[in-house]
Amino acid sequence: MAESAPPIEDEPTGRTEPRPPTDASFLGHPRGLRSLFGLELWERFSYLGMQAILVLYFADTVLNGGLGLAPSTAASLTAAYGTLVYLVSVAGGWLADRVLGSYRSVLWGGILIAAGHYTMAVPTGAATWAGLALIIAGTGLLKPNVSTMVGKLYATDDERRDAGFAIYYTGINIGAFLGPLVTGFLGQKIGYHWGFSAAAIGMTLGLVQYVLGRRHLAGRREGAEYPLPAHALRRALWTIGGCAGAVAVAAAVAGALGALTLDRVVDLVSLASVVAPVVYFAVMFRSPRVTRPERARLRPYVVLFAASVVFNMILFQAYSVLTLLASDHARTDVFGWDFPSTWYGSVLGVVEVVGGPLIAALWVALGRRQPHASAKIATGVILGGLSFLVLVPATAGRTGEWEMAAWWLIASFALLGIGDVILQTTGMSATTKLAPAAFAGQTMALWFLSLALANGIQAQVVRFYGEVPDPVYFGVTGAVAVVAGIAMIAAGPWLRRTMHPVH
Repeated sequence: MAESAPPIEDEPTGRTEPRPPTDASFLGHPRGLRSLFGLELWERFSYLGMQAILVLYFADTVLNGGLGLAPSTAASLTAAYGTLVYLVSVAGGWLADRVLGSYRSVLWGGILIAAGHYTMAVPTGAATWAGLALIIAGTGLLKPNVSTMVGKLYATDDERRDAGFAIYYTGINIGAFLGPLVTGFLGQKIGYHWGFSAAAIGMTLGLVQYVLGRRHLAGRREGAEYPLPAHALRRALWTIGGCAGAVAVAAAVAGALGALTLDRVVDLVSLASVVAPVVYFAVMFRSPRVTRPERARLRPYVVLFAASVVFNMILFQAYSVLTLLASDHARTDVFGWDFPSTWYGSVLGVVEVVGGPLIAALWVALGRRQPHASAKIATGVILGGLSFLVLVPATAGRTGEWEMAAWWLIASFALLGIGDVILQTTGMSATTKLAPAAFAGQTMALWFLSLALANGIQAQVVRFYGEVPDPVYFGVTGAVAVVAGIAMIAAGPWLRRTMHPVH
């Protein structure tokens, strides 16, 4: 069992919390990283494995087991689903900080995710929507809090921190590689609901190893670290319940009147993805729980947030636009055998599995000479833009039935994968450093709100796919990201001054 240093007292609450474990028994890192690594591997296996076939399931004909939606609607709906997943992460962060604690939030989140995948394995439309709702709720509980638990394994000034997040992210990427391989084959070769079943089994395995390794995790396991007083908790739960009930009633009435179309649902979700981070930033800047130095560190965090939005707006199209592009126009034959087009999505995982440890080793080798976090994130944004720009010559001058060489998509996914490793690991690590103490889980939820906003923007942008020429679509989207990355590099001196203690 990991040894912990004597407890320290938390100034705002007077509670005593243990310091991060000091052992280095997992690749030179705390033993608890192994449990969180394994959990995220299987969670991403299930989530991204299911998402690899989700847009195809939406767009395929009913005769082939799909829902028969138009491709642009399928892509937009897939993006809206991703938006809701990350919007709910705000509630997940709040529940962890104020009610359940990180450990129990992650545990119950995993249970809901597994239940959702098992529900989607039932071949009915009603089961599909119910399953997606469970996955949305479960992922909102799990995602922000498991990342926060990684941060709790390290002291703020521990130089292993970024490398630890890179190793943790490698677990995510192994799952991202294996998920589309397994569910893609089952979904496209046998049936979509077989793929959903595989995702359910993967999440179950993740839960088992998480519970078995719980004694090596840092932080409290029996409750919240910053709990609300009983009266405030009751008031908050009544407010949340009332709002949820009002939304449910409004949706039921709108549905009965025929006003709640899929396009309107997507638009409402996109609007919520814009409003939520604006409101949440305002709450954190004005909260009396946030000290003046913490508030000062939130200002540069807004720039990191915007960079994440730009990059992830492109990244998430790997599961919508790029999935449709591969299905319609990519070569899928090797020595006479036709492989599932969803396997192209596994290239992203391969690049990240290989690149994650190499980048982690590079940061450790450079030590204090490594680039500043803002420069790393800007590099990731630029690589994301280049991943779309490389598809401009691949799609130029193509009309009717055409087929593209595999190397174009492989190059695009490779650039996207390298950018993803650099940006996400650095962004999550910076978030745990810049987070106000009283909003630790919720600040990580704010990082995931950048993913919600990226998906919300994507839900609108992908509607142009197929409506404008492919070179224009990929060229304009990629150029926006490259320009954003260059602008962030230009802001580097200010970011380096204001992001202390982030290096």
